[in-house]
Amino acid sequence: MNFLELCKQRCTTREFIEKQIDKDDLDRIMSAGRVAPTACNKQPQRIIVVQRPENVFKVQKAYQTFGSQCILIVCQDKRDALIRPFDEKCSGDIDIGIICDHMMLAARELNIGSVLVGLFDPHIIRKEFSIPEYIEPTVLLILGYPTNGFLSPDRHKTERKPLEDSVMYETYNEDRSL
Repeated sequence: MNFLELCKQRCTTREFIEKQIDKDDLDRIMSAGRVAPTACNKQPQRIIVVQRPENVFKVQKAYQTFGSQCILIVCQDKRDALIRPFDEKCSGDIDIGIICDHMMLAARELNIGSVLVGLFDPHIIRKEFSIPEYIEPTVLLILGYPTNGFLSPDRHKTERKPLEDSVMYETYNEDRSL
Protein backbone atom coordinates (compact mmCIF):
# COMPACT_ATOMS: atom_id res chain seq x y z
CA MET A 1 0.00 0.00 0.00
CA ASN A 2 1.17 3.53 -0.58
CA PHE A 3 2.22 5.78 2.28
CA LEU A 4 -0.98 7.84 2.54
CA GLU A 5 -3.04 4.63 2.61
CA LEU A 6 -0.84 3.28 5.41
CA CYS A 7 -1.36 6.55 7.33
CA LYS A 8 -5.12 6.22 6.92
CA GLN A 9 -5.01 2.60 8.09
CA ARG A 10 -3.24 3.47 11.36
CA CYS A 11 -5.62 4.02 14.24
CA THR A 12 -5.55 4.01 18.01
CA THR A 13 -6.13 0.57 19.52
CA ARG A 14 -7.26 0.27 23.13
CA GLU A 15 -8.09 -3.41 23.40
CA PHE A 16 -5.63 -6.18 22.64
CA ILE A 17 -5.74 -9.96 22.53
CA GLU A 18 -3.30 -11.94 24.69
CA LYS A 19 -0.66 -12.68 22.09
CA GLN A 20 3.03 -11.88 22.06
CA ILE A 21 4.44 -9.91 19.16
CA ASP A 22 6.80 -11.97 17.03
CA LYS A 23 10.45 -11.01 17.65
CA ASP A 24 11.10 -10.30 13.97
CA ASP A 25 8.08 -7.98 13.85
CA LEU A 26 9.17 -6.23 17.05
CA ASP A 27 12.68 -5.81 15.63
CA ARG A 28 11.18 -4.28 12.49
CA ILE A 29 9.13 -1.83 14.56
CA MET A 30 12.17 -0.89 16.64
CA SER A 31 14.25 -0.46 13.48
CA ALA A 32 11.68 1.98 12.10
CA GLY A 33 12.15 4.07 15.25
CA ARG A 34 15.90 3.81 14.95
CA VAL A 35 15.96 5.37 11.48
CA ALA A 36 13.60 8.21 12.38
CA PRO A 37 15.10 11.69 12.04
CA THR A 38 15.98 13.63 15.17
CA ALA A 39 17.16 17.21 15.65
CA CYS A 40 20.86 17.45 14.77
CA ASN A 41 20.85 13.64 14.77
CA LYS A 42 21.01 13.67 18.59
CA GLN A 43 19.00 10.41 18.78
CA PRO A 44 17.78 11.04 22.34
CA GLN A 45 15.54 7.97 22.47
CA ARG A 46 16.07 5.31 25.10
CA ILE A 47 13.41 2.61 24.80
CA ILE A 48 12.58 -0.03 27.38
CA VAL A 49 10.69 -2.96 25.84
CA VAL A 50 8.36 -4.45 28.43
CA GLN A 51 6.94 -7.93 27.76
CA ARG A 52 7.28 -10.00 30.93
CA PRO A 53 4.00 -10.15 32.89
CA GLU A 54 5.63 -8.90 36.09
CA ASN A 55 6.96 -5.84 34.25
CA VAL A 56 3.66 -5.22 32.45
CA PHE A 57 2.15 -5.12 35.95
CA LYS A 58 4.68 -2.43 36.91
CA VAL A 59 3.56 -0.32 33.94
CA GLN A 60 -0.07 -0.82 35.00
CA LYS A 61 0.71 1.01 38.24
CA ALA A 62 1.30 4.12 36.11
CA TYR A 63 -1.33 3.59 33.39
CA GLN A 64 -3.62 0.92 31.99
CA THR A 65 -2.22 -1.34 29.28
CA PHE A 66 -5.46 -2.50 27.60
CA GLY A 67 -4.43 -6.17 27.71
CA SER A 68 -1.23 -5.54 25.73
CA GLN A 69 1.66 -7.97 26.02
CA CYS A 70 4.16 -5.36 24.77
CA ILE A 71 4.69 -1.84 26.06
CA LEU A 72 7.51 0.43 24.96
CA ILE A 73 8.59 2.96 27.56
CA VAL A 74 10.00 5.64 25.29
CA CYS A 75 12.35 7.95 27.13
CA GLN A 76 14.68 10.77 26.16
CA ASP A 77 18.21 11.32 27.32
CA LYS A 78 18.36 14.91 28.59
CA ARG A 79 22.16 15.05 28.92
CA ASP A 80 22.77 16.24 25.38
CA ALA A 81 19.44 17.83 24.51
CA LEU A 82 19.13 20.29 21.68
CA ILE A 83 17.67 23.46 23.19
CA ARG A 84 16.35 26.26 20.99
CA PRO A 85 18.13 29.38 22.30
CA PHE A 86 15.27 31.78 21.56
CA ASP A 87 12.75 30.26 24.00
CA GLU A 88 14.48 27.27 25.61
CA LYS A 89 12.26 24.77 23.74
CA CYS A 90 13.79 21.29 23.89
CA SER A 91 13.58 19.23 20.71
CA GLY A 92 13.34 15.96 22.65
CA ASP A 93 9.54 15.77 22.76
CA ILE A 94 9.36 16.41 19.02
CA ASP A 95 12.03 13.79 18.35
CA ILE A 96 10.20 11.22 20.47
CA GLY A 97 6.97 11.99 18.60
CA ILE A 98 8.64 11.40 15.24
CA ILE A 99 10.26 8.18 16.45
CA CYS A 100 6.96 6.88 17.81
CA ASP A 101 5.11 7.81 14.63
CA HIS A 102 7.61 5.76 12.62
CA MET A 103 7.10 2.81 14.99
CA MET A 104 3.30 3.09 14.94
CA LEU A 105 3.24 3.09 11.14
CA ALA A 106 5.61 0.12 11.02
CA ALA A 107 3.38 -1.71 13.49
CA ARG A 108 0.27 -1.04 11.43
CA GLU A 109 1.97 -2.31 8.30
CA LEU A 110 2.44 -5.58 10.24
CA ASN A 111 -1.24 -5.60 11.40
CA ILE A 112 -0.18 -4.68 14.92
CA GLY A 113 -2.21 -2.03 16.73
CA SER A 114 -0.86 0.78 18.86
CA VAL A 115 -1.79 3.55 21.22
CA LEU A 116 0.56 6.37 22.21
CA VAL A 117 0.07 7.48 25.81
CA GLY A 118 1.45 10.62 27.40
CA LEU A 119 -0.95 10.66 30.35
CA PHE A 120 0.87 8.31 32.72
CA ASP A 121 2.70 8.79 35.99
CA PRO A 122 6.39 9.14 35.07
CA HIS A 123 7.44 8.93 38.74
CA ILE A 124 6.07 5.39 38.99
CA ILE A 125 7.74 4.37 35.72
CA ARG A 126 11.04 5.91 36.83
CA LYS A 127 10.93 4.09 40.17
CA GLU A 128 9.70 0.70 38.89
CA PHE A 129 12.27 0.53 36.07
CA SER A 130 15.22 2.18 37.87
CA ILE A 131 15.47 5.01 35.35
CA PRO A 132 18.14 7.61 36.17
CA GLU A 133 17.22 11.28 36.57
CA TYR A 134 18.79 12.39 33.29
CA ILE A 135 16.51 10.00 31.37
CA GLU A 136 12.94 11.28 31.05
CA PRO A 137 10.09 8.80 30.56
CA THR A 138 8.22 10.64 27.80
CA VAL A 139 5.53 8.32 26.41
CA LEU A 140 4.26 4.78 26.55
CA LEU A 141 3.75 3.12 23.20
CA ILE A 142 1.40 0.22 23.77
CA LEU A 143 1.45 -2.43 21.04
CA GLY A 144 -0.50 -5.57 20.25
CA TYR A 145 -3.05 -7.34 18.12
CA PRO A 146 -6.45 -5.62 18.23
CA THR A 147 -9.35 -7.52 19.77
CA ASN A 148 -11.85 -6.03 17.32
CA GLY A 149 -9.71 -5.30 14.27
CA PHE A 150 -8.87 -1.85 12.97
CA LEU A 151 -11.05 1.18 12.33
CA SER A 152 -12.06 2.01 8.78
CA PRO A 153 -9.59 4.20 6.89
CA ASP A 154 -12.62 6.06 5.52
CA ARG A 155 -13.24 7.56 8.99
CA HIS A 156 -10.96 10.46 8.08
CA LYS A 157 -13.59 11.82 5.71
CA THR A 158 -15.80 12.72 8.67
CA GLU A 159 -13.47 12.67 11.69
CA ARG A 160 -10.79 15.03 10.42
CA LYS A 161 -11.04 18.69 9.64
CA PRO A 162 -10.73 19.56 5.97
CA LEU A 163 -7.31 20.87 4.93
CA GLU A 164 -8.60 24.41 4.48
CA ASP A 165 -9.50 24.52 8.20
CA SER A 166 -5.94 23.93 9.32
CA VAL A 167 -3.59 24.84 6.47
CA MET A 168 -2.68 28.40 5.53
CA TYR A 169 -0.31 29.52 2.84
CA GLU A 170 2.32 32.21 3.21
CA THR A 171 0.96 33.79 6.43
CA TYR A 172 -1.28 33.01 9.38
CA ASN A 173 -4.84 33.87 8.43
CA GLU A 174 -8.02 32.49 9.97
CA ASP A 175 -10.23 34.47 7.58
CA ARG A 176 -10.75 31.95 4.79
CA SER A 177 -12.40 34.48 2.53
CA LEU A 178 -9.08 36.17 1.75
